[in-house]
Order: sequence, then C-alpha cells, then structure tokens
Amino acid sequence: MSEQVSFGYETVDAAEKAERVGAVFSSVAKNYDRMNDAMSVGLHRLWKDKFVRRIKPRAGEAVLDMAGGTGDIAFRMAREGASVTVSDINQDMLDVGIERAMDKGFDSLVWSRQNAEELSFPDRFFDAYTIAFGIRNVTHIDKALAEAHRVLKHGGRFFCLEFSTTEWPGFKEVYDLYSHKLVPRIGEAIAGDGESYRYLIESIRRFPPMPEFEAMIRQAGFSRTKVEPILGGLVAIHSGWKV
Repeated sequence: MSEQVSFGYETVDAAEKAERVGAVFSSVAKNYDRMNDAMSVGLHRLWKDKFVRRIKPRAGEAVLDMAGGTGDIAFRMAREGASVTVSDINQDMLDVGIERAMDKGFDSLVWSRQNAEELSFPDRFFDAYTIAFGIRNVTHIDKALAEAHRVLKHGGRFFCLEFSTTEWPGFKEVYDLYSHKLVPRIGEAIAGDGESYRYLIESIRRFPPMPEFEAMIRQAGFSRTKVEPILGGLVAIHSGWKV
C-alpha cells in the first residue's frame, strides 16, 4: 500500500501531497506577502525580525534559508552581511523572491530550487540553516530535519519559525474562530483563492505540538534544542545546534 500522509485535514498519498502543496504555493505566490500582512495584521514582520535576531547572522557566514520563497528572511540576514542561499521547492515562489530582490537591490543572494528532503548541497557546507513557516508543508519532516543536520558544519545552528498552538486560555478559541472562518474569506477577497488558505490553516492544526517537534529536532541529531513561544505558542522559534 502507498504511504498515507496528511494534507490539511485530509489523508492522501505522499506523492499526491507534494503535488497539491506545490499547487497551493503556485496559486498564492504573487499575493503571498500581501496575505501575510492581512492575516497577521502585520505581526509576521515582528516575528521575522525576532527570528533573525535569534539567528544572529554574521558577515562571512554561509546560511541556507530553506522554503525561503519570497525572500523575507533572506533580506533580513543579507543586511547583516551573511552570504545567503535562498531555496524553495516551488519555482513560482522563488520567481517572486528574485523579482523582489532586484527591486530592493539584493544582488548577492543565491537562489536555488531544492527539495528540503533531498538537498543537493554537500555535507557540512553551511554555518546556519533557517526555515520560516515552511516545514509544516514538507511531506516527511524527519527527512528534512536530517538533511538540515547533514548540510550544517559542526557548530552550525538550526532555526525554525513555525505556527503552533497557543496555550493562552480564551485567545486560543478566538484564534480558532478567526483562522477557520475568516482567513479563507480574506484569501478569497485578496488572492481569489480561499481554498489554498483553508489548507494553510488546516496544516497548522496538523503540525506537531511544540514539545513533540522539539523531540523530532533532537532525534535528527541536534543538541541544545530550545523552543521560544510567541503569543503563548501561536508561533514558536525552534532551535538546535550540530555539535
């Protein structure tokens, strides 16, 4: 029998998930940043600023920004002097990022289409690996974490920014109502695609809780793992070191 995995609230074949996730991001690519602003009321910018402060990118460092899509994290790290390779499995997302980079004058970034589960980079190549709001869309999260560990140098660091489940009483119920009822409508109004945003919300609900995901990071070989919840865990910064 074929392997079954989650696609939002559905259960599908593993190969089908990869195709359907690809279709989602091809559909939302051109409006991705506008929708992030609309859905989070601009808060995603503050979360990303905090994320990059935790990474502490430095001049001369080689950083892989996986699922980097439209470049939001890469631009922030490039301003600190890091040499950033932006990778994504979806070419439409990369194309939007490349266009944005040209408009902003970021001409030192490297853009590379990559599958997070099967990176083409050599072992021990990067000083840091970052992934923001992307790992929950990977078909086999354990494989992506193993690849992150493989391409990092000894002493390298892994940082992941991802949605989770807020533990604040009251706020959780309000957010559930907002995300399930209003986000698809916002997606339809702004991007003409409510169904893709319905999947993106459902994928958050199917993502492992913070302690479980931290355990997965440790199982991939990382040490000194840490979770930093934001808004009670609505978003979390996960980190670990290859030692």
